[in-house]
Amino acid sequence: MARDIGIDLGTANVLINVSGKGIVLNEPSVVAVNTSTNKVVAVGTEAYKMVGRTPGNIRVIRPLKNGVIADFDITEAMLSYFIEKLNVKGFMSKPNILICAPTGVTSIEQKAIIQAAEKSGGGKVYLDFEPKVAAVGAGLDIFKPQGNIVIDIGGGTTDIAVLSMGEIVTSQSLRYAGDHMNQAVVSYIKNKHNLLIGSRTAEQIKIEIGSAFEPDKDQTITVRGRDVVDGLPKQATVSAPEIQEALHDGLMTIIAATKDVLEKTPPELSADIIDRGIMLTGGGAMLKNLDKLISYYLKVPVLTADHPLEAVALGTGILLKNIEKHQRH
Repeated sequence: MARDIGIDLGTANVLINVSGKGIVLNEPSVVAVNTSTNKVVAVGTEAYKMVGRTPGNIRVIRPLKNGVIADFDITEAMLSYFIEKLNVKGFMSKPNILICAPTGVTSIEQKAIIQAAEKSGGGKVYLDFEPKVAAVGAGLDIFKPQGNIVIDIGGGTTDIAVLSMGEIVTSQSLRYAGDHMNQAVVSYIKNKHNLLIGSRTAEQIKIEIGSAFEPDKDQTITVRGRDVVDGLPKQATVSAPEIQEALHDGLMTIIAATKDVLEKTPPELSADIIDRGIMLTGGGAMLKNLDKLISYYLKVPVLTADHPLEAVALGTGILLKNIEKHQRH
């Protein structure tokens, strides 16, 4: 008997949940390819270690951009590698797969995601939307006739959705999320400190001293990179308020989009949201004080899921249990 598997196919990370076992895989969505032979050299964590450090004939590819498949063959190779690594295929049987996509994907993109999962060894493949699955994973009961709102901030997309009775009532998908935050840090440090850094370094800075609201004025970090002017290695000291400034405009776009979604929400559901608050999920939800920033501008309580990065993958596990009941092909 093959075990059913749920896949959070993220721009930054792939998480896989196997029924009865929980989350068994969490690796970066990165593949290293040898351009001379077109062979895959490394996938996931191994490939991520090579980002920004490869010789000319090795290309490190992120096959997903903004939550959708940018490179079909590489996505399929990556999924096949992960699924084989888990060894979940039973003798003569194929696992059911539930895979998640951002709310803004087109029907062509949806087909591509389903096809990649089928080709990588799945039996029946179901597709559901990330904010819905994230809400379930964060512990919200979305099948009741009451309003819940989720902001799911991934690597490539931020999905904002109001849910009731198991369906999305109103939603918006933004192409601004964790990767774009890292990019904002890269640009800011280049302009302010004449220092070139890579996206991995930017992510590290964001994790260590990043804050969305009321940053600690005394918190600093030493950043190493390349001098823009003379090209030599150099280091600079960057403070938490600077990183907050770098991230501010982007975070305000998430707040503006959430406001739009709330304005389109039926009044009865809005009343529920004032009581229940906004739930933050996804890796981007781990940015310090993001809940305070959103609450400050929208005047609604904001909660962060207990395991924001794993919310979608946890949700797939719960939904797979009653997939026949809530299925959408």
